[in-house]
Amino acid sequence: MTKDRPLDPVAAVLEQVAVRRPALIDLGLSRVERTLDRLGAPHRRTPPVFHVAGTNGKGSTCAYVRAILEASGARVHAFTSPHLVRYAERITLAGAEIADAAFIAAIRRVDEAAGADDLTLFETITCAAFIAFAETPADYLVLEVGLGGRLDATNVIDRPLAAAVTPIALDHQNFLGDTLAAIAAEKAGIFRSAAPAVIGPQSAEAMAVFERAAARLRAPLFAFGSAWTSWTENGRLIYQDELGLSDLAPPRLIGAHQFMNAGLAVACVRAAGLSFTDEILSAGLQGARWPARLQRLKSGPLVKALGAGGELWLDGGHNPHAARALSLALADMEEKNSRPLILITGMQENKDIDGFFAAFSGLAASVLAVQADHSGARTPDDVAAAAARAGISAFSCGSLIEAAKRAAAAGPARVLICGSLYLAGEVLRDNA
Repeated sequence: MTKDRPLDPVAAVLEQVAVRRPALIDLGLSRVERTLDRLGAPHRRTPPVFHVAGTNGKGSTCAYVRAILEASGARVHAFTSPHLVRYAERITLAGAEIADAAFIAAIRRVDEAAGADDLTLFETITCAAFIAFAETPADYLVLEVGLGGRLDATNVIDRPLAAAVTPIALDHQNFLGDTLAAIAAEKAGIFRSAAPAVIGPQSAEAMAVFERAAARLRAPLFAFGSAWTSWTENGRLIYQDELGLSDLAPPRLIGAHQFMNAGLAVACVRAAGLSFTDEILSAGLQGARWPARLQRLKSGPLVKALGAGGELWLDGGHNPHAARALSLALADMEEKNSRPLILITGMQENKDIDGFFAAFSGLAASVLAVQADHSGARTPDDVAAAAARAGISAFSCGSLIEAAKRAAAAGPARVLICGSLYLAGEVLRDNA
């Protein structure tokens, strides 16, 4: 579905920078700290920070925290990654996406300040974001960790209002370790003394790591199941902590996992000492927006190719933990309105593809395998073979349009495009 489109101007500048600096992942803080110091330490001049790490649900939790703060009347900065279509999506300044010209100017300042330090692409973007956050008035900053936590470029905040960790699972093992305990230790690297450590639901193995890290740093632990809890009742979110019980509107985003992400967001603002009314909390949960998270697509060439009667959904989930959350949400849809489930899936080579498809065994009628237009993407034949190993009928397709047309031939179905944020970005870019 690739179309001839003008290059994102920010991407063009970053490509120029990448000629001199590597774009690969190289975790560490020394380069970032030196560069920020040369820039006048903008990371120490930001508004108060909510710092969010985790494996799945980071972006959604950040979206809820931001929306709750904005519902209270606050001006909110936000930093998230990766982007789906344009680099500027990553930086929100007082509620509005950063202008390309301002982003480019900040990148050039970072490039000059870096000197001989070989900042990675993510480090360059993060330093540019801190410049923008420091120089634009706002009341809060919601800061999403890029990868891990301890050595992530965002981990230069001395004392956040709260440091939160969403549920963790095995992902990025080549960088973070191959056990939940090892990964939890990396995530706990964002904890700070006297700053609440707000923890979402975790395995016992991970929770033990978080408890030890918080105790060592004297960070107040605000953990699910002990300091706070939340559940769904009659379609609403019920949240409870030592201050009382809140009966809140359901979150805007779809799926049982989004109720948990929303509960964690409420816990974040409560732990930070912000006493918002239930009306403000509900308005935030209802107002949050986060694309490619069980997003219903209702227009564009893919919807047209699918034809009347079909449903088209998009989600960037790409690991087994995300797949299990998706399968539960789709099983709930099936119970309410039964129709065949067809997956259009593309995945990267470094993802657990067998674990991903295992979550859909017995639920998905078929998989239509495609390849994202990104380095490291698996071939359609490779994706189809993995789906077949999970016992799901699978077919290779040369494009998203071909896959949509093939899905249409099966009659009215529920179609989910999934498996890769890169693939999700292509869909949003080209399906306008």
